[in-house]
Amino acid sequence: MSDPTPSGAGVAGISRRAFIAGTGSLLGAAALTGRAPAARAAVAATPIAGGAHVPVLVIGTGYGGSVAALRLAEAGVDVHMVEMGMAWDTPGSDGKIFCNTLQPDRRSYWLRTRTKAPLNYFLGFPIDRDIPRYTGVLDAEEFAGITVYQGRGVGGGSLVNGGMAVTPKRENFGGILPSVDANEMYDVYYPRANAGLGAGLVDPAWFDSTACYQYGRVGRKQAQRSGFPFVFVPDVYDWDYMKQEASGTVPKSALAGEILYGNNYGKKSLQKTYLARAAATGRVTVSALHKVTSVAPAPGGGYTVVIDQIDTGGSVTATKTVTADRVFFAAGSVGTSKLLVRLKATGALPALNDEVGKGWGDNGNVMCGRANHLWDPTGSLQSSIPCCGIDNWAAGGAFAEVAPLPTGIETFASFYLSITKNPNRAAFSWDAATGTVVLNWQTAWKQPSIAMAKTIFDRINATEGTIYRTDLFGVYKIWGDHLTYHPLGGAVLNKATDNYGRLTAYPGLYVIDASLIPGNTTVNPFVTITALAERNIEKIIATDL
Repeated sequence: MSDPTPSGAGVAGISRRAFIAGTGSLLGAAALTGRAPAARAAVAATPIAGGAHVPVLVIGTGYGGSVAALRLAEAGVDVHMVEMGMAWDTPGSDGKIFCNTLQPDRRSYWLRTRTKAPLNYFLGFPIDRDIPRYTGVLDAEEFAGITVYQGRGVGGGSLVNGGMAVTPKRENFGGILPSVDANEMYDVYYPRANAGLGAGLVDPAWFDSTACYQYGRVGRKQAQRSGFPFVFVPDVYDWDYMKQEASGTVPKSALAGEILYGNNYGKKSLQKTYLARAAATGRVTVSALHKVTSVAPAPGGGYTVVIDQIDTGGSVTATKTVTADRVFFAAGSVGTSKLLVRLKATGALPALNDEVGKGWGDNGNVMCGRANHLWDPTGSLQSSIPCCGIDNWAAGGAFAEVAPLPTGIETFASFYLSITKNPNRAAFSWDAATGTVVLNWQTAWKQPSIAMAKTIFDRINATEGTIYRTDLFGVYKIWGDHLTYHPLGGAVLNKATDNYGRLTAYPGLYVIDASLIPGNTTVNPFVTITALAERNIEKIIATDL
């Protein structure tokens, strides 16, 4: 989850004798993807009424949808946002909005009765636990060959990521979005996105001295001894708050292991940035626990939208039909792709082109752990917010986030999430027999990612005399090749849409989220998603409204 650029760096085991200390590391390892909550809902939760007419309906409240809502509202347009997840503005019985990574409860997972942690084994034994079914913050959506982790709630993926705010290296941009002017992106829209998100770097001097980044310093030492560049990576965490956590003057958040299922204090999720600014316009409302099931042309113009309201057990409590002049699809790569594929196949939007559903990728995500020696402890206190990475993108096609294992005990383990130059792409399609949308990803397609990640870790292991951990993903399994945190594509820009996200067969329908990006950003993707949304909505406001 880091990137190879010092200015916006890129992507993101114990040895047998040291293994005793590692018993808690799997749950902590799950934390690698970093997750963030929001202290309160930024946008008024005002459920939409059946029969309502709105100028703009935005489906989803993640990065793309939040940008669209803010900029449209600033342009004087009233916007209603529809969010399948909860508002996440009410504390639980423990006084916290989100639960801790090491103690998942009903708030942790989306409509599951058992947790499905990204790193969910230790010594080959599963450690997931039973939980009550609830509309929790993290969705582990299972497809053939891959599990896709996604945020559920007002703020979307910003609730459940590590906050690594990475701008791709400029020389890589042509391979990410070839139809987009790189000069505009790097001169205007990336700076605008980073400012809007509140991205900032860790203080290097504090990093060098604080106990909570000892694991990062071990990662730096080992990377440099093997000849790899080590870079700091911007994040949207409030670094001043984290310093106060370390000094004991504020409630702990990153230093309490909060990441996988939300962060209660220091992380700048969208509820604290774009959505807060949208709310301040007075023109944006949101319906939480509402799921769009159909969008079709309305007889009198605009679009008829059918929405199911659900309760916290996932049951439909009401079905509403509303009309919108314009609709923005911002339900994330998976959500938007599934919805568009279904609407095309079932005849609601039959004129969508044949590129809908195609070009989906996992951003090359693959995980692994390494077993360090006893003389390389990584620290019992670890910040859950990653801030550094190892760069071998140009030579080996991989960038590795030095990820935390915030277990509260010494593990002597280093853990990594790699982003790789994996070329494989999948497609969503409609399965008429089951009435569902399926994805044709194959687990074997992760092999290029593993090979690319090995260009880093095989060398580090050889230099350090260490080994891979084999107990974190199953029995004797080294690589976490079963998941992605970074789903991208499915409604690719300038293919499924025009070059600004318009679904040209249907004037007034737009895509403005991660589904526009064809499978890989070379780094953590949310800054690129945000910047592309800033670019597209500016054009749409100028020419379409």
